[in-house]
Amino acid sequence: MSEQSGSDLSSVDFDAAWCATDLGEYRACRYTYEQYSLESLPPLDSSQFTGSFRWLGDAGEPIPRQVMKLSGLARDLAARGLTLPRDFVTFQTTENLHGSLDEVSVTGCWTNLSDPLPSPVEPGAFLVRFFRDQQDCVIWYLYLRPMSEAFVVYSDLDYEFEYEARRDGEETQTDLEDAEEQKAAITWCAPSFEEFACRFWTENRLWHAVNAGELPLLEARLRDYLNHYAPPGAPI
Repeated sequence: MSEQSGSDLSSVDFDAAWCATDLGEYRACRYTYEQYSLESLPPLDSSQFTGSFRWLGDAGEPIPRQVMKLSGLARDLAARGLTLPRDFVTFQTTENLHGSLDEVSVTGCWTNLSDPLPSPVEPGAFLVRFFRDQQDCVIWYLYLRPMSEAFVVYSDLDYEFEYEARRDGEETQTDLEDAEEQKAAITWCAPSFEEFACRFWTENRLWHAVNAGELPLLEARLRDYLNHYAPPGAPI
């Protein structure tokens, strides 16, 4: 288990990896997505993760409909003793941040919030789906636990669908009562929403630049990220 996973991860024992696509010649991907070990990824500057998303620019004004939606979600979670992370609320409720991952995604991922979904592996913990691939190859969730910081996980299972199917007596893709099966279906990928958003946004920006031949136009921090994958002596 990676040291980057932190104390929260150790208590639920998820595997850890980053799920993403290629970066052109700099990082290969056999299919639409690949799982990359956390140790193989370029490091991020954690000091920039203050909840304001300054690395992405000015957050802009609140979006009233989004404020209402997130307020309702926060109330649902509060009734369960859980709290939405501040960085997540900021991102989802301001005009210049909300939807920015959708806009940059090269695989058609889109923002799609769910109601709180019970964790299938840990009583008292809940999942909140926030982002999904257009063909549901990968679905990303906040993982929320009482008295603990939220982190980001992903799965190929849509747990909202799974719980609804079970409730309606329909066939499900997985055995929700099998804790080991569910633990294997969920992978830890980032210690906070802002770190997830930064790495996702960075890599998708880089994909566009690599494939459009626009690397010289990138800001230095993005070139530095790609340099992690460049052969020795061949800076971007």
